[in-house]
Amino acid sequence: MRLLVLGGIRSGKSEAAEALVAGAGVVRYVATAQESTSDGGWTARIAAHQARRPSDWRTEEIGGAPERLAQLLTEAKPEETILVDDLGGWLSAVYDNGGDWSDPSYADGPIGALADAVRSCAAARLVLVSPEVGLGVLPATASGRTFADANGLLNQRVAAACDFVGLVVAGQISWLGGGEGPRPAPVVPMAEPFVFEAAGAGTVLSTADGGDALSFSPGMELPLPDESTAHEAGERLLTLRLNGAGLGGLTPVVRFAGGVQGRPDPRPFQRPRVLVLRGDRTGGFAAGDTAEAADRRLQEVVEGTGTIAMLAATAGASVQAIDCPDAGPAEVHDSLDDSSVDAALTLGWRLADAAANEGVDMLVLAACGAGSDAAAAAVVAVLTGAEPAALLGRVVDSSGFVDDAAWIRKVAAVRDARHRIRARSRAPHVMLSMLGGGDIAVATGAILGAASRRLPVMVDGPVAIAGALVARDYGAQTRHWLLMPDHGENPTVKLAADVLGAVPFLQMGLALGEGATALTALPLVNTALTIAAATPIRVAEPTPAADGLSEQERIEAEIQRVVADSPTAEMPYVKPSWEA
Repeated sequence: MRLLVLGGIRSGKSEAAEALVAGAGVVRYVATAQESTSDGGWTARIAAHQARRPSDWRTEEIGGAPERLAQLLTEAKPEETILVDDLGGWLSAVYDNGGDWSDPSYADGPIGALADAVRSCAAARLVLVSPEVGLGVLPATASGRTFADANGLLNQRVAAACDFVGLVVAGQISWLGGGEGPRPAPVVPMAEPFVFEAAGAGTVLSTADGGDALSFSPGMELPLPDESTAHEAGERLLTLRLNGAGLGGLTPVVRFAGGVQGRPDPRPFQRPRVLVLRGDRTGGFAAGDTAEAADRRLQEVVEGTGTIAMLAATAGASVQAIDCPDAGPAEVHDSLDDSSVDAALTLGWRLADAAANEGVDMLVLAACGAGSDAAAAAVVAVLTGAEPAALLGRVVDSSGFVDDAAWIRKVAAVRDARHRIRARSRAPHVMLSMLGGGDIAVATGAILGAASRRLPVMVDGPVAIAGALVARDYGAQTRHWLLMPDHGENPTVKLAADVLGAVPFLQMGLALGEGATALTALPLVNTALTIAAATPIRVAEPTPAADGLSEQERIEAEIQRVVADSPTAEMPYVKPSWEA
């Protein structure tokens, strides 16, 4: 079936033509317009058409080669659906490609060839869109009159080759010539963008809000989760009246929650809180990153407009934004002085302590500072002996392109920093001063404070995992309060998590940004805990006693009964061919 759809400017002819092929599956969309580098309005029109097309349509751009249209139609297959939008753009390209804009007859040859191609097109449905310019005033320019005359001839020739011709006025199509063409599917307006009620941070905290500095030293005595209730929570899962085999990879999550909550039937986490740490670096650690990008991400958190705010709202989490002390170039000198490290540790501890006082039942650590990944890699490299080049993933700039030169500078800076401190102590306070910086120090303090208040912490990124590695050297118990959803294939996170014994319960390769992966996984965690807590216990049915039989005889009798009930019990033995 060959259809020609005519209409004036903004008449809705393109939408009507698209509705005529709706539901046809894969549509071959032939776009005839030529893009412009100087006309913003024309570019916007093209973009609107592109945005409206379904993702499964195949688009072919022929703006610079109008001769291809007749060839495409001639070679069309019987099972194809083709939409050409529009013939006015095709005619303009014919003239632009060497034609004489003062001669309407110049296009006679291409128009005749196109009409023949339409007539011979074997496609299941061919829909052509063309402007109807004959209803307006006569153009004031010679080229305008040439186009109007040639366009009128084009529409007549193509209409004669089509089965139906429709005219669209105000979005309504009327079929000409007394025929009743196919009715287009109703045009569904584009959906409004999804709007969520974001969780914003409101204000940004800093080390000035931490109060007087606390004292931190290795060997801190911190509580441990209740191992007995963790075991009971895991065993209890085996007794639930589930339809399937169980929670699979989420079973360790239930055990973890049982230990940190101290009950065999742990409850979902109802009041999580996200700490978004922003601490910038200078020097090679920050290669490929910008403070402006970190500013933007932190501002999004405060205003409730970014990914973290959206996911926090979905998970029912509150958000706090923390401006951590900026760090100097660690390849040249220490990142922070001792007093700044003390202030950052204190702030982290008190953030966790305040959260516990407010009834928060889980912390999620997030970070957004420039150079934070390199600082975390430096800490992990020094504490584990790993090679920096193996810990740093590729650098992706703000435009989405991989910046290998920035990666080289980061690796060189981490190696230089490690060489600079090669003879110095690996004590946790010294590590934070030499390499860690403000955000890792705050993360360390938050993990220590959370453990002291029996508060679990979800970690999923370089800053949090580096802070956890340093916190372990202050108090080894801290690692038992950590829950990792996914390492996102980040080499720094994978190595540090392995050292800490933090096994991710997801293996999806999620890399949504530090903290975002944890918030994505949190609803799944709560789903598992809801199932574990609310599913009834399976009650075993009593078995009749086998009087007069010993325990061994009862076992053998049960085995024989099961075998007898098996569908394979009565299957005849078939001698294999090699025994024949």
